[in-house]
Amino acid sequence: MLVDSPAHAPAVERAVPRRRTATRAAGLLAATGVLVLIAVASVATGAKPIPLDQVWHGLFHSTGTSTDVVVRELRVPRTLLGLLVGAGLGLAGAVMQALTRNPLADPGLLGVNAGASAAVVSAISFLGVTSLTGYVWFAFLGAAAVSVLVYALGGSRGATPVRLALAGTALTAALYGYVNAVELLDTAALDTMRFWTVGSLASATMTMVAQVAPFIGAGVLLALALARPLNAIALGDDTARALGASLTRTRVLAMAAITLLCGAATAACGPIVFIGLMVPHIVRSITGPDLRWTLPYAAILSPVLLLGADITGRLVARPGELQAGIVTALIGGPVFIHLVRRRRMAQL
Repeated sequence: MLVDSPAHAPAVERAVPRRRTATRAAGLLAATGVLVLIAVASVATGAKPIPLDQVWHGLFHSTGTSTDVVVRELRVPRTLLGLLVGAGLGLAGAVMQALTRNPLADPGLLGVNAGASAAVVSAISFLGVTSLTGYVWFAFLGAAAVSVLVYALGGSRGATPVRLALAGTALTAALYGYVNAVELLDTAALDTMRFWTVGSLASATMTMVAQVAPFIGAGVLLALALARPLNAIALGDDTARALGASLTRTRVLAMAAITLLCGAATAACGPIVFIGLMVPHIVRSITGPDLRWTLPYAAILSPVLLLGADITGRLVARPGELQAGIVTALIGGPVFIHLVRRRRMAQL
């Protein structure tokens, strides 16, 4: 009997997807392990290295020593915020690239970063808001408002990927012009915005983590739930309709997910670049274009990149530090150029 006989073909065809699923699941588990290791390294690394036994003591047996205070009040909030913001930016980038069918889309394309920046500079200059916990809400509301405006200008129910991208690009240019004008006229706003626009985890507190966690958590759940309809939209509008996907509902919900994820992340840390642009490309080279796998991988590998950049910034400039946004830009630029120049770059 021939091994490749027709009777054996269905069994072979069923075995291949199962093997591929098992491989992807194993890769996701390995990525989770890497994320745990990088989170531990984030707590242990800084201007003063802390041994793992003291990290454990500070987390679970705190006696109020200076090391315990550093672990519990400085590094743990910073690490938790990095996990949340990284997951938010990575998922926002993956959803945005699928929604616009543009592999170069990033969280700034639909004006989210620009809306947050415009709201923050307005709060600082006109309302006298100076604390980070004060203007985090303005940043989030600005991001949400601009996302709604982009969708309206893009045609609302008749919105297409091209219209959304054009509307986002136009609003981004206009809003950043406004931000620059206010900064030139108000030196106090310029001084405050200078730190925020760099992108940093250094000001993390448990209060801030508690503020952004519900929004990012809701955005994560919504983005993961949209994997199947976004897979259909990636095949084209006509094919998506034939498969039963609601284009309007999917696009509205995808915009909502992007606003929740990127708006909250940008509000907390400032506009950190390249994570939402680069990580989905790396993930698709591992998983292929199926968003049912791309989104979970992006949610795990993006915090790995952000926390890795944050740790690098603390090590290379010790006892000071480079902000995470600077490191991601320095790392992300060359890596993304390499990805774009690859002969077989992963496609949407």
